[in-house]
Amino acid sequence: MGAHRKGAVRVVRAPGDAPVRDRGRDRYFDTLRALALVRVVAYHAFGWPWAGLVFPSMGVMFGLAGTLMARSLQRPAAAVVRSRLRRLLPPFWCWGLFVVGAMLVRGWMPGWQIVYWVVPLGDPPGSAWGEQAWEILWYLRTYLWFVLLSPLLLRVFRLAPVPVLLLSLAPVVAFQFCWQPPENRFGTGLLDLATYLFCWVLGFAHRDGVLARLKPVAVVALSLAALACGAWYAFAHRAEYGTYDLDDIPLAQAFWSAGFVTLLMYAKARLRIDFSGLVRLRRLDRLVSVFNARAVTVYLWHELALVLAVPLIDRCWDVPAFEAYLPLESQWFLLVVGWVLIAGFVVLFGWVEDVAARRRPRLLP
Repeated sequence: MGAHRKGAVRVVRAPGDAPVRDRGRDRYFDTLRALALVRVVAYHAFGWPWAGLVFPSMGVMFGLAGTLMARSLQRPAAAVVRSRLRRLLPPFWCWGLFVVGAMLVRGWMPGWQIVYWVVPLGDPPGSAWGEQAWEILWYLRTYLWFVLLSPLLLRVFRLAPVPVLLLSLAPVVAFQFCWQPPENRFGTGLLDLATYLFCWVLGFAHRDGVLARLKPVAVVALSLAALACGAWYAFAHRAEYGTYDLDDIPLAQAFWSAGFVTLLMYAKARLRIDFSGLVRLRRLDRLVSVFNARAVTVYLWHELALVLAVPLIDRCWDVPAFEAYLPLESQWFLLVVGWVLIAGFVVLFGWVEDVAARRRPRLLP
């Protein structure tokens, strides 16, 4: 999720014209990003511990963002960083006005750390009451730091691409076995950067063509080894962490995401997968377009939508017809209501992403 959606050149067409795909968009990556967002929402609705093993959404999103960042850095670094900040912060501020306002009304007393609600270089503070809404901001904070570090990271990567890529897993290993980061904003941020560093640098490798030049046997073998290492660590330390959920086990998350995302990107690089046929499935293609154009909005507002779905469903119990015919107790019904509310938030606030990207504001892209 993150503001790592690079603006594409759009074709203006008259109403009723056949849909035209955005030039410069890659439907393979767009589809992966849409799937990642769907999986994130489903995970937060159901809490499935196995969801990250099926599809490590955050690793995928950081990998895609790294690719786009490497492409953007063909331009001056300062301009690229400013552009990324401009795309990220206005949707974040819009969402934050509601979340911070609700917490203040509920009696929350912020300290100086409220500055992180302006630029989330650290985890923004919040009340326990609003935690379910603001706890997702770790992704924006991590993404922001990767954006700021990318000009330097890309230079280092290009000095020795393959060694730097492999060594990008070293920090999370060191944090696990040599030095535990402190449990504060600095330590948490450092650990998240280390967890997804490989995926971000892998995006560089894909963009620069390094990944495509590697031999299939070596890539597949190392990817499967990373997957095996991540899965083994998650299940072997299940008692220690109380779960095998990758989100709670940074080392397992790092290795599983590394192997999974490498295979996805290598398939793209070697097999030239582009999902170009998706354009013939007009409704699905349109849905993928909306997800990508409103990725920040979907990510920011989805937890709030799931939170609001609960009291909304509770009210349905007071209507006899709803109680009789609707599956009000089902988590799947909660997910459906959540998506309806997400769609509403996209219509109400998604245009902020257009303004941030200096595009003409639209209710739906």
